[in-house]
Amino acid sequence: MPDVVVIGAGAVGAACAYYAARAGLDTLVVDRGSVAAGTTGAGEGNVLVSDKAPGPELALALLSRDLWLGLAEDGVGDGGFEYEPKGGLVVARTPHELAALTALAGAQAEQGAEHVVVPADALTDHEPHLAPGLAGGVLYPQDAQVQPALAAARLIRRGAERFGRGTLMLRTGVTVTGLLRAGERVTGVATDHGDILAGAVVNAAGTWGGEIAAMAGTPLPILPRRGFVLVTEPIREPLIRHKVYTAAYVTDVASDSEDLETSAVVEATPSGPVLVGASRERVGFDRTTSVPVLERLARQAVELFPVLAGLRAIRAYCGFRPYCPDHLPVIGQDPAVPGLHHACGHEGAGIGLAPATGHLIAQTLTGAVPDLDLRPFLPGRFQEARR
Repeated sequence: MPDVVVIGAGAVGAACAYYAARAGLDTLVVDRGSVAAGTTGAGEGNVLVSDKAPGPELALALLSRDLWLGLAEDGVGDGGFEYEPKGGLVVARTPHELAALTALAGAQAEQGAEHVVVPADALTDHEPHLAPGLAGGVLYPQDAQVQPALAAARLIRRGAERFGRGTLMLRTGVTVTGLLRAGERVTGVATDHGDILAGAVVNAAGTWGGEIAAMAGTPLPILPRRGFVLVTEPIREPLIRHKVYTAAYVTDVASDSEDLETSAVVEATPSGPVLVGASRERVGFDRTTSVPVLERLARQAVELFPVLAGLRAIRAYCGFRPYCPDHLPVIGQDPAVPGLHHACGHEGAGIGLAPATGHLIAQTLTGAVPDLDLRPFLPGRFQEARR
């Protein structure tokens, strides 16, 4: 009987399990697929502060960025998750966009986000292959990137080593079919491979987090938001130094629209290919490949970096961001169901926010005072809104 069962072996679930084990809790991770088989495996690995509005999510992102840096420096997985502190460059097409970006950066700086305003004539000092005619940009040196599937796998592998008393175990191919109860309290999970008793359960099921919550009679409004990523052939010489995206991306992240939205997001990878995004649309769990969306992403990328026009696209993939209506993740104990903790609803920021989420969940599991105020993230906010 483990102290805690974590449902979901994506980046967030892996981080919850890692920090729970490090805090001395015997932890079991269960997933109906393999490690990083869901949203994590379809992500770009963004560790961003640049796209976070001032407030609780930016505080969470700054804490998580520091934790990612510490994990890389401490040799978790022997550094094998391709941590790159490359920085992010947000570019503006018009003076109006640049003014808005500069104002946002100034507000973010009050919470500790570092930035440098880059005038138009200095953009190519940072990115030599950028298209001409841009109005300027803002450079965020704290932005980074990881290989998301490797990061989840390394966290679980490292957590499987003993941290004092706590251990971590993994069971894949196990589907949770219900939650076990003793009165109001959750005491484990029912699965297609039998019941698992536990002292607590963490819902880190990502896009399917609402389904797990509904099993406890405490629904969460988490919906899938589909996105595509286009992958180019490997290139020998790095053409792009940072994660580069347009100001429209910041607007799209905060949008509530169900319709298709795309904005140029371009970055290189250590293995050579260039990743091109980003699209957003609410179409349920439809995995149909949309050639018009891919064409639109390719066109926007070439408009930003004309040098990419000569590259071939070798593949594309899609994933589903776990979207919450208020654009904040759900982190903390369910007020109506003792023993059930939620760590889901991160939308497109789950990779970047995973360590902070896992760290805070471990603190709540052990009764420690969380390092951040969890009130903006608590699941009870939706129950209060319904009332």
